Amino acid sequence: MALSGPAVAAAWPDKVITMIVPFSPGGATDIIGRILAAELTMGLGKQVIVENRAGAGGNLGAQVVAKASPDGYTILMGAMTSHSTIATLEKGKVRYDLVKDFQTAAVVGSVPLVFVANTAVPAKSLKELVAYIQANPGKVSFGSSGAGAPQRMASEMLKLQGKLATENIPYRGSGPAVTDLIAGQLQFMAETVPAVLQFIKGGKLTPLAVAAATRDPNLPDVPTTAEAGFPNLEVTSTFGVLVPAGTPADVVSRLNAEIYKALRKPEVLAQLAQQGVVAQAPLTPAAAQERLKGEVTKWAKVIAAANIKADE
Repeated sequence: MALSGPAVAAAWPDKVITMIVPFSPGGATDIIGRILAAELTMGLGKQVIVENRAGAGGNLGAQVVAKASPDGYTILMGAMTSHSTIATLEKGKVRYDLVKDFQTAAVVGSVPLVFVANTAVPAKSLKELVAYIQANPGKVSFGSSGAGAPQRMASEMLKLQGKLATENIPYRGSGPAVTDLIAGQLQFMAETVPAVLQFIKGGKLTPLAVAAATRDPNLPDVPTTAEAGFPNLEVTSTFGVLVPAGTPADVVSRLNAEIYKALRKPEVLAQLAQQGVVAQAPLTPAAAQERLKGEVTKWAKVIAAANIKADE
């Protein structure tokens, strides 16, 4: 007779757990996932293996987990912000409902974005950038790595709030966009701190504001967007561990506890900090799920207001 419900939870885990990373090896989601997988292996006493299932902007891997048995043996290392934007941009094409088909076991942390400008742009602050764009309508462009990328969302939010006439230039990845920004083909963009820190330190890019609630320790002299006069311009790339809806509550709670136990270890925090990740203070699974719902709602509004399309 097959075990189910509480019986499964009591026995869990009794075999290998697969953590699906819906992106290619070497990226932030993959690195964070491998750090956690190693910690969960120790904490749970069973091996947690990482399986990369890249494709369709993260949809392929997410779909695998959404359709998996809700028994705690297939989990998703999710890029919550990106999954949330894709849920709106690809609505009707995505074969799962991000909120209904998943339970968030834990929010792991987030990577803050920083607004940066080409050094030739006469702006040392976000307000000065807005004034420059307003004085040069249609002549200023920004770059982003995909329609649903947090970097795109941040710049679109600035565009909406400032009622700015500025154009998005899409790129296949952050690297080429940053290269063109330094070369002057673009005038500004929002990017994760790790991706541009060396260029800021080297004087090749001008930092304007960090789109987070607190200043970034790597850029202590750069104000937050709220300090810069834009209190509703907080954008971080958030990561979390998700499981299929219907996974036993005891299993979800155990995962939650083990993840936050790992996030209390100085060595784990140091590894995450190398990726620019600010670790999340502990949240219950219910609170983590509300965070996911909030991400979906927030980005759906921005996408609608900015009229962003999936193929842009």
